[in-house]
Amino acid sequence: MTYNVKEIFYSIQGEGFHTGRPSIFCRFSGCNLWNGLERDKESAKCSFCDTDFIGTNGQGGSKFVNEEELVSEIISYWPNASEPFVILTGGEPMLQVDKKLIKELKKYKCEIAIETNGTLKVPENIDWICVSPKAGNKLVQIRGDELKLVYPQKNLAPEDFEKYSFKNFSLQPMDGELKVHNTNLALEYCKNNPNWRISLQTHKIIGVR
Repeated sequence: MTYNVKEIFYSIQGEGFHTGRPSIFCRFSGCNLWNGLERDKESAKCSFCDTDFIGTNGQGGSKFVNEEELVSEIISYWPNASEPFVILTGGEPMLQVDKKLIKELKKYKCEIAIETNGTLKVPENIDWICVSPKAGNKLVQIRGDELKLVYPQKNLAPEDFEKYSFKNFSLQPMDGELKVHNTNLALEYCKNNPNWRISLQTHKIIGVR
């Protein structure tokens, strides 16, 4: 299988449960909820994405002919002999992530995390599953380690997801012109519902990728 990857880079995880943790990000091209073109954003199944996932022209991005080639590139970013923490993201990584890729990453003792919209089933042997639901789309992946909800979304209430089997529930303020207002809404919700924790995009605050 050929893997289309927008970019691979080493940074600090900026949001969610693992905020502050050094991580290798592998961002796959493509998404099943939006084609990535600005002209089609308003009619997309998800219209608030702030990530460029078109093509393979980012740092470390390419068309990798097999899992060996891709994993070799991924692990080259890790700075020492400890076990790499690798975040598979997108776009929607589950359009491309398969058992062969997971097996190859495990061969190098990688700890694997995935960030997905939850509309596609995640395979076994992923160490950390983070699902970020999008309004109007059926949630297929209903168990995992973290449910991270961008808030607020029309017709999407945080309490509706508490019936699912997630270990952690995070509320992330919607970015954009109403960011301050949305942050206050998220803070208030978390204070009134203590099983939810606030997730801020700290990488944007401190100025890293």
